[in-house]
Formats: sequence, C-alpha cells, structure tokens
Amino acid sequence: MDFNKIFQSQKELFNSHQTKDVAFRKETLKKLKKIIKDNENRLYEAIYKDFRKSAFDTFLNELSLVYNELDFFLTNLDRLAQPKRVKTTLSLQPGKSHIYYDPLGVMLVIGAWNYPYLLTLIPLISSIAAGNTCMVKPSELPENTMHVLSELINPNFPSNYIYVVEGGITETTELLKLRYDKIFFTGSPKVGKIVYEAAAKNLVPVVLELGGKSPAIVTRTANLEVATKRLIWGKFLNGGQTCIAPDYLLVEESVKPELLQLMKEKLKEINYSDGAEHYTSIINKRNFDRILGLVDKSQIVYGGASNEKTLYIEPTILDNVSWEDAVMQEEIFGPVFPVLSFTDYDEILQKIIEGEKPLAAYLFTKNKEEKDKLLKLVSFGGGCINDTLMHITSDYLPFGGIGNSGIGNYHGEFGFLSFSHQKSVVEKTNWGEPNWKYPPYTNKKMKRLKKILFSLLLYGIPLPMILL
Repeated sequence: MDFNKIFQSQKELFNSHQTKDVAFRKETLKKLKKIIKDNENRLYEAIYKDFRKSAFDTFLNELSLVYNELDFFLTNLDRLAQPKRVKTTLSLQPGKSHIYYDPLGVMLVIGAWNYPYLLTLIPLISSIAAGNTCMVKPSELPENTMHVLSELINPNFPSNYIYVVEGGITETTELLKLRYDKIFFTGSPKVGKIVYEAAAKNLVPVVLELGGKSPAIVTRTANLEVATKRLIWGKFLNGGQTCIAPDYLLVEESVKPELLQLMKEKLKEINYSDGAEHYTSIINKRNFDRILGLVDKSQIVYGGASNEKTLYIEPTILDNVSWEDAVMQEEIFGPVFPVLSFTDYDEILQKIIEGEKPLAAYLFTKNKEEKDKLLKLVSFGGGCINDTLMHITSDYLPFGGIGNSGIGNYHGEFGFLSFSHQKSVVEKTNWGEPNWKYPPYTNKKMKRLKKILFSLLLYGIPLPMILL
C-alpha cells in the first residue's frame, strides 16, 4: 500500500477547498450516520468476536455516543464554523476583530482497541466537522472491528477524503513518516511517546489521549450504597479495560469494612460470570497474563478466578494493598481493584499529587471542603464528584489528559477546535488612525502616549476621545 500516494491525494483535495464547505461537511456527517445505522448488526457481530462485547454494551457505551456526537455537529456546525466577532481593544480602534476557524489539512487518527468504534469514530467526526481530510488507523488488536470499519468506510468515501488503513505496527510506522497537519492518537503513554517523537521530526502538532492510574476516593461522609453501585459499574465496565476507569480505591479507614461488604454484595448481585452478556473478555493473552501478574493472591478478598481459554478474569478486589505493591506501579487496565485505606485526607491528596497526573479522578463525599480541596489541589484530566466515568458523555465538557495522561482535548465544540486553526484577524478603517506609532519618534509623542496609557488605566477614557 502506497500511503504517500493516498496522503498526497488527500492534500490535493484539501487544497481544492471542497472540504471547507460547511454544507459538504454536514452531508458527509449525515452519510456517515446512515452507514453506521444501516450496519449496526455488523458492528455488533465484529466486536463480539473480538472480545465478547454485547450489542447492549456496544450501543450504550460506544454507538450511542457516536450518534450523539454526529447530532451535535449536525445541529451546531453552522454556528461553530462562523467567524466569531470579539472585542476590539482601544489600541485597535477604529476597527473590528474576528476569529476565523480554518481546517488544518490532512489528519491522521490512530484509534484505540478498548472502545474501537468510539475512540476511532469520534475523532474522525471532529475532523470532518472541522473541514479536514483524514487517514484513519484503527487498532489491529480487535481485528474484526478493524476490518468492519474499513469495509464500511472505504467503499463509501473516496480515498482522497477519508481512508481507513488496516494493519499493525509496520503500517503505523510507515504512516507516521508522513507530514500530516495533525495527529490524533489514543493509547498508552508508552506508545504515545513514540507517536510524539515521530510527529516532532516533522513539527506536526498532536492530540494524545493516554491514560494513567486514576484514583477513586471514598470518605466517611459519602453515601456508601451510591458509591458502591457507581464504583463497581465504572471499574468493571468493559472488563476493566477503560482508560478513565478508577484504577485504585482510597477509602477512609472508618468506613472501609462496610464499603468492602457492600462491594462484595453488589458483585454477587450483578454476577459478572464467564460469558455474562454484561461482561467482556480481556482483549488478548498478553494482557490477560499481564493483569494476572499484578495480583498478589494473599490480598484477594473477592474474586480471583480466571479462564485462559475464554480470556476471562473475574472481578477481583484486593485489600491491605500498599503503594509499593506491583499492582500500584502501573495502570491496571483490567478487572482488578486494589483498595488502600487512609485516615488523613490531606495526606492521600499529597500522595496523588506526587505521582503522574492522572487522566481522571473520582471523589465520593458530602463534604464541600473535601471536594474543594481535591479540585483546587489535584491536577487531573477530568472526573466526577459522586460518580465515575460520566464526564466523558457530555458534549459540553472537554475530554483529555494532562502531563503523562495526555495532550489536548476533544468532544463537541472542543473537538472542532482541536481540528481547527483559530485565525485572528483585525480589520481597520482607512481613517481615524493616530500617527504616534510611526517614526519619527519624538519626546512630544512619548508624552502623549504616556498620557493616553495613564488615562486608560485610571479613568477608562475611550481612546478616540483622548485622540481628538
């Protein structure tokens, strides 16, 4: 496959300005939505083959969000694409100031395997909405979903506009040699560094959606039944293979016994058994072995069972975990939930601060001071108070990491901005301009300039009045 040929053809199409037309973009989004809707069953079948993800889970946690993103842009794109008039400073009067939203050019979107539709299609949708062309590289780990995305998109869109590349590391390495106008990558920090390094060689800007060890904190004032329900759902959704899943649990010591008991009861009630419709397999043998290798069997207080043939790992809770244990040294990305207790809230906040900045953080409390401290002191990508994961569902909130957990953000208008250049333009009149900025520079001009600035700062006198 000659990737450079496709890249050059996309560059030519972009330079023809066809993709910049807002009506063209909206028709593309409508067409993509229809393709997805008409082929939902194929999408469900493919992902089930990859890691036994049910149609219900796939619709609720992937396709419904894809549809929501499409609808957001179909409703709001006309407004978003319009130049935005902003205030004009006194020094630029008389004149007008606007921000123009220009598409960037040829994009590369590299999707992730854990939510292969959601994390591939939403960046693509943002790219289309902003007026770009796009090369798309789905993850090869869920092989069937990679194939179905290629089969649905490539025959329905010209390759010089949108093209899905199938393959693995070799193909991705070749793709990264090209000089895109932006690269959007979702995956691990380790691979993110490789992508970032390749992009830097060509000064290509990036959005990196990465991960990390996202904490969940439960204090003694929390509603423990609500916390239990939402923690269990957020942690074990998708078999624990969610980038913003609570990675570990910090529980105030006085309520830990009660919370652990409630968690055990909830897990038994939900019954995450091998083959359950609401529970997925681990994506492959390598990750299966890696996750089990993090578990100290002496710490298991619930679960621990596994099945190598089906790549099933039972939801597992570990107690009496320390910060030095293996399970606390890397992102788990699986259905293992280590529990640590605390008596000093400020101390555990400091412990989180000392580590890498997480992609998400969750706090269950009724105490306003505890909430305010977390939000003021701890840097993290995004999160929830008294819930888990749900911040990702809003078009009105930017989704992204910080530091080791990512660069940039997207979703809704923020996705549009990530794939656009905000071009600043000042339009001046041909009259009314003072001559103080032009040579020759004189003491008289200096005094007048100082008088203007002094008046502006102290009295707020409009510049045109001063210059009369």
